[in-house]
Amino acid sequence: MLLNPHEAVPEPPPERAVRGPLRIVLADDAVLLREGLVRLLSEDGHHVVAAVGDGPALVEAVLRHRPDVSIVDVRMPPTYTDEGLRAAITARSQLPGAPMLVLSQYVEASYAGDLLMDGAGAVGYLLKNRVARVEEFLDALDRVARGATVLDPQVVAQLLAGQRRDNALDALTTRERQLLALMAEGHSNTAIAERLVVSASTVEKHIGNVFAKLGLPPDDARHRRVLAVLTYLRG
Repeated sequence: MLLNPHEAVPEPPPERAVRGPLRIVLADDAVLLREGLVRLLSEDGHHVVAAVGDGPALVEAVLRHRPDVSIVDVRMPPTYTDEGLRAAITARSQLPGAPMLVLSQYVEASYAGDLLMDGAGAVGYLLKNRVARVEEFLDALDRVARGATVLDPQVVAQLLAGQRRDNALDALTTRERQLLALMAEGHSNTAIAERLVVSASTVEKHIGNVFAKLGLPPDDARHRRVLAVLTYLRG
């Protein structure tokens, strides 16, 4: 059964109860960047409970400290391919829903898809140059810690540019694609309404249309917003 396109679509589920300074696990093999991030986060009032340089140490630190969020570099020893990403996924398999913000030097849409695969949310995928935009980086970190899904705008832009013509997304209108792109960046209904300069009820209607066209029923146990973003990534 598909959603009624005119059915009111609620905001994402309530955010995790994360208040005040965040407890953070940081994983990056580059010592200078790692120490720089520790200083940046500390100056913003957060507490880095562990700073490590490889995947196994990340998994161990996450299971030991159960942080509010972990910041993970995709490429770490020994092969410098996707060890950090795989360690993040392993940690989430052992501690379901553990918030992870993954940093990458380059756009790899498949990495974002791998992170989202469990449908639990509380994940982010940002390019490393986003760290230099301190307010954006800290905002993304906070949103991931609170359970949101956040994708770098450049990842979303690349997906929009490279979508095939023969997939389920073809049924979406231009406005619905814009809305789905903003959903992929982790924005709430209210934030989407402000960015598109439309009413909240219009956003709810568009989201209902997106869910219906993508065949996401209201009784699905997983988070439909995450499933919609996954469909977007696979497009």
